[in-house]
Amino acid sequence: MAVDLQMPVLIVDDYATMLRIVKNLLKQIGFENVDEATDGGAAFEMMKRKKYGLVISDWNMQPVTGIELLKNVRADADLRATPFIMVTAESKTDNVVEAKKAGVSNYIVKPFSSEILKGKIESVLGKF
Repeated sequence: MAVDLQMPVLIVDDYATMLRIVKNLLKQIGFENVDEATDGGAAFEMMKRKKYGLVISDWNMQPVTGIELLKNVRADADLRATPFIMVTAESKTDNVVEAKKAGVSNYIVKPFSSEILKGKIESVLGKF
């Protein structure tokens, strides 16, 4: 099954530059329908109002972190199946293990290229 490049994608990061970078990388890959949130709480509210085909979230945010957002998404019956990629500057094994336990679909360590992002998205959603 081909990936729907028109599906809504939500990127979550408290750093405006990172939001812009990820949005540009997604556009390079072919995604046009990209929304942004600056923390996990805002992202969760957006997810309740709109169905996203993919969430790409930073880990380190305040007041609601990416890992808290992931746990909230996985605990919500309507949202739990949403593909979720965690982005972090931390490559510590503990973080990877915690994210996996919480149900993350995939994990990206900063910095990353459009090729790495595309590969991670394909591993979650399939080839496109």
